[in-house]
Amino acid sequence: MIRVSIVSKDGKITGFSCIGHAGYETEGKDIVCAGVSALVINAVNSMESLTKAKFQVEEKDGDIRFALEDTSCPEAQLLLRSLKLGLETIENDCGSQYVKVTIVS
Repeated sequence: MIRVSIVSKDGKITGFSCIGHAGYETEGKDIVCAGVSALVINAVNSMESLTKAKFQVEEKDGDIRFALEDTSCPEAQLLLRSLKLGLETIENDCGSQYVKVTIVS
């Protein structure tokens, strides 16, 4: 199962972690894992290319941790809300046995 923790404070997303593997299908054919990976990688790349937000990102063995240094950038918040929406959609469509999104305050 992929476990996504989205960290929120005062109504703003401050970061997230994405850990694990979906187990929906065999490696290389797992569309759930591919979808989650595409959303997460796109969010981080978009944050870097399209905003002036400062952030820390750490990736190890496919697991990723992302933290904003300042939550005041409206474009960064939009990208993170979009990521949250996409991940929750995958969870709802494919099942929480493959992806579980949790909001942490």
